[in-house]
Amino acid sequence: MAVAMVTTAVQQTPTIDEPVYVGTAADYLHEHRLRYNPEHPPLGKLVIAVGVGLADPHVDGSFTGDQGRLGRHLLYESGNDPWRLMLFARLPVIVLTLLFGLIVFTFARELVGVGGGLIALGLYAFSPDVIAHGSLATLDVPAAGFVLTSAWLLWRARRRPRLFVPAAGVALGAALATKMSTLAAVPVLLGLAALSVWCARPPSEPAASQPAASEPVRRRLARALAGAGVVALAAVAVVWASYLVVDPRLRWSPQQPVPDVPGLRGLLVDLLPFPEAYRDGMRVQFGFENYPWQGFLFGRLYTGSLWYYLPAALLVKTPLGMLALWAAGAVAVVAVRRLRPAAPYLLVPTAVLLAAAMTGSRDFGTRYAVFVPMFLAVAAGCVLAVRWRWVPVVVGALALFVVASSVRTYPYYLPYSNEAFGGPAKTNLRLHDSNVDWGQDLGRLADRLRERYRGERIWLVYKGSGVPSFYGIRADDPRKVPAGEVRGLLVVSDSSVAKATGRMAELIDSSRPIDTVGHSITIYRR
Repeated sequence: MAVAMVTTAVQQTPTIDEPVYVGTAADYLHEHRLRYNPEHPPLGKLVIAVGVGLADPHVDGSFTGDQGRLGRHLLYESGNDPWRLMLFARLPVIVLTLLFGLIVFTFARELVGVGGGLIALGLYAFSPDVIAHGSLATLDVPAAGFVLTSAWLLWRARRRPRLFVPAAGVALGAALATKMSTLAAVPVLLGLAALSVWCARPPSEPAASQPAASEPVRRRLARALAGAGVVALAAVAVVWASYLVVDPRLRWSPQQPVPDVPGLRGLLVDLLPFPEAYRDGMRVQFGFENYPWQGFLFGRLYTGSLWYYLPAALLVKTPLGMLALWAAGAVAVVAVRRLRPAAPYLLVPTAVLLAAAMTGSRDFGTRYAVFVPMFLAVAAGCVLAVRWRWVPVVVGALALFVVASSVRTYPYYLPYSNEAFGGPAKTNLRLHDSNVDWGQDLGRLADRLRERYRGERIWLVYKGSGVPSFYGIRADDPRKVPAGEVRGLLVVSDSSVAKATGRMAELIDSSRPIDTVGHSITIYRR
């Protein structure tokens, strides 16, 4: 997994979101101000800042543009090497992703032994989605991993609540301080904290006694509520700490308009016990939810969102053997008596977070559900608890199928789709954006044009944050001239192909596809 992620990090140019996070991380380090990217709390960007700090880029303190230009200015206009800076920014997220793999292994091993732990770790380590997004300087994998860590610590708290309940609160706080979408997990994890303390044996009882069997119900209830309170207080403290690390004075001067949020949503935002910058970030997020985004699913371009988008995208982008083991693992966790206590810790957070993500307005990719391959990898390892002789053979065969499917897509993990949907070469026919083409292959495109099409006229429609001219691509925009003048090579990002309408669609339809780059960019001949 480390080899796959580092290789990907070295070869890919900046994706759409990364320059914003890297630029904000550099601003944290040099200006110590809360100005950019308020829609995401600071912790994930502080993790990225570890790599940015080691790269020691030149930062233009006089820059006054918005967050969209901030990262491009740092990468391409400030005298820095964007290849080196992006690799250093991605490395801390890669390390964190590997550490979360150890959580997956340990969680499953505690439930069903070393064999189950290895199956869970194998599914995690070969998950195309986890590899793809764990190798980027983005926030999806860190946020999901912190939620998983909190759930695992709460499971352990059933035996040692005094040690693990506060630790679970810290992990929950880390998730909340990384991405605001993890707020949906708060009621679930607080409930699990209460459940763990309720089931835990009080310190006064001997080890051989039943958990809290002789303790009065009122006292047990008080302890359970206190456990949930400890988790909540620890989480709030971590969120505040993440902002104070950036600026101990908590100066907040947003570089973009903050929308008003009326009604119940506005009231809930006002009640959040977090810094004003966090609450304004929530207002920005709600503003995004009101925007009419375009989606693309199974060849259909639409405006708005589809409630079934994420399950459908997961069906396409998850290895077939992994889907089978997820389903079997979920059944095993519920059906096997000794595993049943773990079901709320594995399945309920997954279901609640997925349901919350399905209500969102942005149908942009399975990265919004990257917690699914983490939690369900642990559940899949639990299949080995079923004591049928043929189970280990079938589980091993399915795991090997997953490995083969994942290795075949190397090093193109972002556009992965399973064999039932034609593999990575066909993903662009069914999905778009970060499922396929997130701007990651601009460098590969430059290499391909130099190797095969040197001297030809290039017309480019690129969807991404990279600067084509930096990589030696000299191209014009075909949308700015009459169609009859567009002759030579028409190069189009697959997300732009999926969303093409009107004149752009006519240009594509009247061209002949001759090549693809990274399964995310198509080259046409005109």
